[in-house]
Amino acid sequence: MNAIANRVHKIFSESFSAEPRLFFSPGRINLIGEHVDYNDGFVMPAAIDKGVYYALEKNETDECHFYAVDFDEWFSVAILSISKQSGWKNYLLSVVNEFLLLNKKIKGFNCVFSGDIPRGSGISSSAAVEGGLAFALNEVFDCGLDRVELARLCQRAEHNFPNVKCGIMDQFANMMGKQDNVLLLDCKSLEHQYFPLQLDGYKIVLLNSGVHHSLASGEYNIRRQRCEEGMSFFKTKLNIQSFRDIHNADNILPYKPEMKPEVYDCCKYVIEEIGRTKKAATCLQQNDLIAFGKLMYATHEGLSKLYQVSCEELDFLVEQTLSNDAVIGSRLMGGGFGGCTINLVAENAVDDFIAKASGAYLHKFNRNLEAYVMQTGNGTSEIK
Repeated sequence: MNAIANRVHKIFSESFSAEPRLFFSPGRINLIGEHVDYNDGFVMPAAIDKGVYYALEKNETDECHFYAVDFDEWFSVAILSISKQSGWKNYLLSVVNEFLLLNKKIKGFNCVFSGDIPRGSGISSSAAVEGGLAFALNEVFDCGLDRVELARLCQRAEHNFPNVKCGIMDQFANMMGKQDNVLLLDCKSLEHQYFPLQLDGYKIVLLNSGVHHSLASGEYNIRRQRCEEGMSFFKTKLNIQSFRDIHNADNILPYKPEMKPEVYDCCKYVIEEIGRTKKAATCLQQNDLIAFGKLMYATHEGLSKLYQVSCEELDFLVEQTLSNDAVIGSRLMGGGFGGCTINLVAENAVDDFIAKASGAYLHKFNRNLEAYVMQTGNGTSEIK
């Protein structure tokens, strides 16, 4: 077993004098298709081999006992007293609450969890926390939900107590990930297909800016509200139902004078990003990684200039790659405002790339840079 799995197992056994069941819930990367999952777009995520490990078992009471190893913090709550609290606890309590809203027979349980996803990195630790608990409760209490239903439950959970109005991508990748594959997910219909991730001499490298974003701070929801405002406008003007019905951003140019600049820019980005993700799927099918990388750069430009979710540190990291022939694609990944860039780097140049980026980053910002060479993984599962 993994060292973290061993640790949560040991802590659980010592704390509750009982034998738990063990579960692993992965984080995710997203190759392309950013901020379009809540706009009926297409995304291309993959589950990774970093995540959250759970030890959990029912306790034959009406009390839920949680221990977050990484925070060294315990808390307990009665099933009938589940309500919104503060901080990270909401991600757990909201999951339990969603089972109760479905009238599932959840009783008391003991839970210990720990992970190796760097906090604030944009690798979706929140979905890993939600997905691991949801999958474990579904198994332990025999609730009968399938993986897509669990992904939807976790999305609702993040909307509810944490009040982050996220799309479905993170939770879907968490449940449906497949090792050595990426998902092309239609976020409107949830139709999806797997593409073998054939990188042919390249590696996916994340560079962690160390700038901790907090999607719940409101900026994420503000971007969503801008898109909703724009969509409401275009439904009237263009007689369409979704951004995916606008096939070219030039089609909205005549309406720019009638719109708030920030609303127009968000809409322009979403339309272009939906198109880029479809093109990216074709690039993967044709094994054209160079063209794929160019689309990544275009996505970063849109996220930085139009959607305005980048920051000085992320822009700097992407700019550093432009003069490095070993890098064929780079962009910020995740919600933005901090976290990581995702980079496609020649396999034989990964160490040199990390060293150069780290040196430049330290010189510019007086901050150490963390780097992760990513491996894809499977979706949430029980560790037998």
